Amino acid sequence: MKAAGDMRTDELRDSLLIEDLFGRGEIALYYTDCDRAVVGSACPTDAPLKLEAGDELRADFFCQRRELGILNIGGAGAVQVDGEEYRLLKGEVLYVGRGSKEVAFVSDDPADNAEFYLLSYPAHAEYPTAKCALGEANRIDLGSQSECNVRTINQAICEARIKSAQLVMGYTQLKDGSVWNTMPAHTHERRSEIYMYYDVKPGECVFHLMGTPQQTRHIVVRNKQVVISPSWSIHSGVGTRNYTFCWGMGGENQRFDDMDAAPTEELK
Repeated sequence: MKAAGDMRTDELRDSLLIEDLFGRGEIALYYTDCDRAVVGSACPTDAPLKLEAGDELRADFFCQRRELGILNIGGAGAVQVDGEEYRLLKGEVLYVGRGSKEVAFVSDDPADNAEFYLLSYPAHAEYPTAKCALGEANRIDLGSQSECNVRTINQAICEARIKSAQLVMGYTQLKDGSVWNTMPAHTHERRSEIYMYYDVKPGECVFHLMGTPQQTRHIVVRNKQVVISPSWSIHSGVGTRNYTFCWGMGGENQRFDDMDAAPTEELK
């Protein structure tokens, strides 16, 4: 793979952007070498969808050596884990621990189906499956109207809420009139980060900034698309109007504030 600074726009998109998740009635999974993450979606309609371990995992079942974070961004539905059902409304998160053998997805209404976003990393320890319902996430309000970045961070799988081996996951909602996320920018030397943008309205987009702080690039991202950020890359973005994005990280450190600042005045 070329260095990001040497890539054309189409090469960056081919390497770091996932555009075709959330197909109705199907599960889609992508394996990336960035901390061996698996990114995916499950969109059940009139029949349950069962999560299987692909050939890449060399496992008897998906969570044999992995943990899994699930965020519902669609209609009401449920995740069935080893015979127990966890109902998820839009904005609710489920953590599925290593060793969980059977995972399946269902929707309450096929016409308004659930849309489950999936993010998984290898796990060195087992933690219990747990749900983060609406209002239960660790909430952080940041930003100012003058900086166009008034936003609410909802931390679901993290040290303060649901325990995990290495997965950290939540989502950030930008208020009406705010368009910037994660600025000033930063990198994570000890972990990768993956953004999934959603609630991006028709005809709108987000300019996702990536690359090293001294050689930045951008990728145009639309609704329900995913950008993979290697540890050396900044990850920030500005939309043509407000939006929401799910962030997830995996690597050596779970501390949310473990980051290396990239001051705005030093970006190039």
